[in-house]
Amino acid sequence: MPTAQEAQAAVSGLSASELRKFRQWFDEFDARAWDRQIERDARSGKLDALAAQALVDFHAGKCREL
Repeated sequence: MPTAQEAQAAVSGLSASELRKFRQWFDEFDARAWDRQIERDARSGKLDALAAQALVDFHAGKCREL
């Protein structure tokens, strides 16, 4: 498996077209990794306190529409 430094060197050598393709792939890859982390945190209860506080704030009228 390449090191981060090797990956950086490879990305630095990409053409503009290939860099666009890589960015799109990496954005999707990173989003999937983020989603998996959020799902793990939610299942483990790590987000329970944040959710509870959000509900308290919502019921107290401290929220606004986006």
